[in-house]
Amino acid sequence: MRQSLVIPVVAAEPIPPDSIDAVPGRVDIPKLTARSVILSALLGLDSPDASINGLLATATELGLRESTVRVALTRLVAAGDLERIDGRCRLSPRLVERQLRQDRAFHPARRDWDGSWDLAIVTIGSESSTERALLRDTLRKARLGEIREGVWARPANLDIELPPELRRRLSLFRAAPEEASTELAARLFTPSTWAGAADELLDALAAAATVADRFEVAAAIVRHILRDPLLPAELLPDAWPGDRLREGYEGFRSELTGLTARHLAPDGE
Repeated sequence: MRQSLVIPVVAAEPIPPDSIDAVPGRVDIPKLTARSVILSALLGLDSPDASINGLLATATELGLRESTVRVALTRLVAAGDLERIDGRCRLSPRLVERQLRQDRAFHPARRDWDGSWDLAIVTIGSESSTERALLRDTLRKARLGEIREGVWARPANLDIELPPELRRRLSLFRAAPEEASTELAARLFTPSTWAGAADELLDALAAAATVADRFEVAAAIVRHILRDPLLPAELLPDAWPGDRLREGYEGFRSELTGLTARHLAPDGE
């Protein structure tokens, strides 16, 4: 079961790891924000540069007020996320690099699974609760599951990328668990919970009546795909919705690209 690769164009607002509720029927879909629309419009261009008037037209077509979008533009520039020159805006190098990291996380390198697991053991701890929380968040984003404090693992079917400063604090091993891999994967990653939320998101996308509604669902889909544990096919529940969720997002991505092109294409500016 090979999952298709989709580049995330919708800029999802950062949310805590547990924001998508595990209870069926309670998937969290935050409301559309001007910040997300602006960044998504720029990310969908071949060159991350567009006229301010074009960005305003795109956002207002999605139902946002022009004054709200102008405030968001000012804040993005002040935060260093956008550069504003002569009536145009472009993504800052910092934000472009952050998006590239998200792209890599969206579709990391995978390999055939031989039944073994990668084990990461924290060998250099931290007295700071902030640093400990950052370490845990980084390991989760690398799609490892926590067996116990300081011991993390996942099936060895991914090339795990970790920042050098974190890698120095870990010892990595290749191991074969005594526990059945299906049971260990279910305990560490609860794939049935992920699948249930994915099905709810697909239902929400199908029910969305407007492009603005679909944008909101698509942003939640991006966040959810980034939490896909990317388990080997042998460890996935039946009817795994990973491919269908990516295909649903790809359909909206094409729709959004068409909308932004009408306002941001060079000939139309």
